[in-house]
Amino acid sequence: MTSTLSLDSASSLDAATVARYIDHTLLKPEATDADVAALIAEAAELGTYSICVSPSMLPLRIPAGADVKVAVVCGFPSGKHHSVIKAAEAALAIEQGADEVDMVIDIGAAKAGRFDDVQADIAAVRAAIPAPLVLKVIIESAALTDAEIVGVCQASVAAGADFVKTSTGFHPAGGATVHAVRLMKQTVGDRAEVKASGGVRSFDDALAMIEAGATRLGVSGSAALLSGATPADAAGSY
Repeated sequence: MTSTLSLDSASSLDAATVARYIDHTLLKPEATDADVAALIAEAAELGTYSICVSPSMLPLRIPAGADVKVAVVCGFPSGKHHSVIKAAEAALAIEQGADEVDMVIDIGAAKAGRFDDVQADIAAVRAAIPAPLVLKVIIESAALTDAEIVGVCQASVAAGADFVKTSTGFHPAGGATVHAVRLMKQTVGDRAEVKASGGVRSFDDALAMIEAGATRLGVSGSAALLSGATPADAAGSY
C-alpha cells in the first residue's frame, strides 16, 4: 500500500504519475457503448490506472497491450439495495471481466449507528468476490459526521475491504474533501487504502487528496485534470 505523502512530495508529482492514481470514470445514465469505448481509448492514452463504469456496460473490450484495469460500481448510487443483490451484482461483474468493485453502503444504516449492519453488507459482497479481487467501499462521506465516518471505516476494514472511498459523486451533500480523506486514512491506517472521488476536478485537487492519504482518485474529467485545467462542464461529475 502507498503511504501518505508529504505536501512537498505530493506537489512534486507529475501528470504521468498522478494518472496512475486515477480511475477514469463514466457513470452517467445516458452513457452509450460508444462513450465507453472512447473512455477506454482515452484511459489508455492518458495512462490512468483503470476505468470505472456501470455494470450494465460489461463485458468490455480492452485493447491488447493496454494497461487499464476495469472497475465497476455496485449498489450504485443509493446503496439501498439488499445485500444479496449487491453480492450478486458484484459477482456478475467479476464474471464479466471486472477487476475491481466499488460498492455503496447503506448510508441510512450508518446514520442510524448500525455499523454491524454496514459491516455485514460489506462482508456479503466480500464473500462474493474474495481477495485478491479488489473491493472498494463508498461511504458517502459528505453525508456523514466525523464519528460516522470513523464507524463506517472501521466496519469496512473489519469486513475485509481493500479501500474506503469518499463518494458516489451523485449525492447532494457533496463529494470528497481533504478533511474526510485525512480522517479516513487516519482510521484505516495500513489496513486499507483510500479513494477520493466526487468533485476531484483540478490537478491541485488531486495533489491535495494524495497528500491527505488517497492512493486512488475517481475522476471523470481526467484529461483536463492532467493538463492542469478544470473541466468546462463538471455538472454531475463523478
